[in-house]
Formats: sequence, structure tokens, C-alpha cells
Amino acid sequence: MSSPRILVIRPDRIGDVVLSVPVLEALRNRWPEAYLAMMVRPYTHDVLIGNPWIDEIIVDDPDHAHRGPTGFLKQIRKLRTGTFDTALMLLPTMRIAWMLFLAGIPRRIGVGHTIYQTLTFTRSVSRNQYIPLRHETDYCLDMAEAIGVPVKTNRTSIFIMDEERACARSILNFETDRPRIGIHPGNGHSAPNWSPERYGDLAYQLQKQYKAQIVVTGDANEKTLAKRIQARTSEAVVSMAGQLSLRQLIAVINELDVLVSSSTGPMHLAGALGVPTVSLFCPLPARSPQRWRPLGDHSSILLPPNGECATCDHGPMCDLSDISVDMALNAIEEQLSNCPIENQ
Repeated sequence: MSSPRILVIRPDRIGDVVLSVPVLEALRNRWPEAYLAMMVRPYTHDVLIGNPWIDEIIVDDPDHAHRGPTGFLKQIRKLRTGTFDTALMLLPTMRIAWMLFLAGIPRRIGVGHTIYQTLTFTRSVSRNQYIPLRHETDYCLDMAEAIGVPVKTNRTSIFIMDEERACARSILNFETDRPRIGIHPGNGHSAPNWSPERYGDLAYQLQKQYKAQIVVTGDANEKTLAKRIQARTSEAVVSMAGQLSLRQLIAVINELDVLVSSSTGPMHLAGALGVPTVSLFCPLPARSPQRWRPLGDHSSILLPPNGECATCDHGPMCDLSDISVDMALNAIEEQLSNCPIENQ
């Protein structure tokens, strides 16, 4: 391919899109003159704003704008006008697989061997039943390698404008000589997680021992989590739950000294921004840090010290009760010592 037109598809959540960005960088490095587009859901679009490696962000909204047969046909027409020669389906769905097939994109590469995938893919890349278990970004990069793209790094990136940084500093209005610790207590029940009360106990100790300034982030459905955290603290915390757009959330995270969370999208945002993270993980393979850890240079992974938690059989609702507040405090102290606070 001299100057290809490539469409990359990732129709799931914020963290998944963040972990797909290295594919875009690899493609751009291989073909500087290529036309690169990425198809994502509406709620992840803003992760890609300012990304220098893509020419177009295509939104697929099957719940609203592209709902039903009419919306499906609209998307097919959109893709036909793009004259793409290659599509990389980092996470295939039946709807999108048929969309790409009917749009006439010559090369359609995805994962899996179900009937619809066999009918619609021109090539399937096997994940070998996740044995050995690798990082999600490495699985994504397998797609790039399948079309002859050399892979040099799995580092991921997010790009912020100066005015966004200034806006975040104005929103937070933090003192510059005290640690700025973010807590993101929710995860949409996609992974095991602490209770809000345990996050609150951590916030109390951070305020007591480090005079930390605490900001709690989350969506509108997680405002109650922030209130339950505040109820456990002696000083006020800054609750941004339900108050930030995705771009504002990205900029606020960029101002933090450490972000504490379970395995969730903001954790991956922090890793991509180079913000130190302290992340709570379950050791079970499908949720383990081996596959889902943040890709930043400053990350502390907290696992139950004795393997599976006492509540591990609770599945996604496991409360990671074997990970103590002291374990988190020690990890935060280590990150703060490795990345001294800079006056801003």
C-alpha cells in the first residue's frame, strides 16, 4: 500500500479507546501519507481530540443517530464515501462487521471465528484463547502487525490544549504546595472495586497525614459515591462528579499528583497523561493488571496480598476487601516521593 486509507474501529469504553491509540501511532509511522480514521461511540469521541495521528473521527451511535435500519444504511453510505481500503476491527460486533462488509471495504481484519465473523472478515487474527495472557494494547497491535506494520512501542497518549489546562486549574483552584490526590470511586460495575466508605477512609488519612487536597471524579450517576466519601472525611473534598465533560475530566486528571481508582477509564486516561496512578486490581485473569494495567511510567498496582479476596466469588461486585487503606497509603507515598510536587 503506497498511501492507504485505513479505518480503525473500537466501539466500546473510554479505557479501551485509550489503549487502542498505539495502533494509530504505529500506522502513522508506517505510512505518513495515509488517511487514517477511527470509528468510536459518541461518549469516547473526545479522547481522540487533538490526536495528530488521525485525519477523521467517525462516530457510530446505534442507540440514537444511527439506530435501526435507516441509521445502519446511513453509516454504510458514510463509509462508502470514505473509500477505505482497510478496516481494523479491534473489537468486532456483528452490526459493525456487516456494515464494513456492505460498505465494500476490501480488507476487513478482526478477531474471532464465529459464523458472522467468518462471513464478513477477510482475515481473522487469533488471540489464542488469551494464552499466554498479554496486555490489551498488545492484542490491538496484533492487528497492525497483520498488515505489515512494525510495532515499536505500546505507549499510549492523550493530547491537551493549553486553554484546557488553564481551565482545569481554574476549576480546581488548588494550593500549589499541597498534594493533589484524585479519587475516582466508580467503574460502572465493570471490575471489582472498593466501597465508597473505604475510599473515604483513605481520603481522611490523606488529609490527616499529608494535608492532601482531594478531588472526587465521576459521572452524574456517581454523585452519591462522592457524598459517601465526604461523610468519612474531616475536611471538605472537591466533588466533580457529574460536573465535567470528558475533555474537562482529562484536563483535571492532568493536574493531579496521583489518581486512585479501580480498573476504569480514568485510570487509563491518567496513565496516558503520565499522571501517577494507584490502581486496585483483582488477580483473576479476565480482570488482571497483566491485561488491563495503566500504561504510564508511574503506576502502582494493588492486589490482594493472599491472592483471591474473601469476596472473590462475588464476581464484578467483589469489594477487594483484602486490599487495605494502609497498602494504598504506602503506594501513594511512594508515588509522591518519586514525583515531587511542582508548583504550578
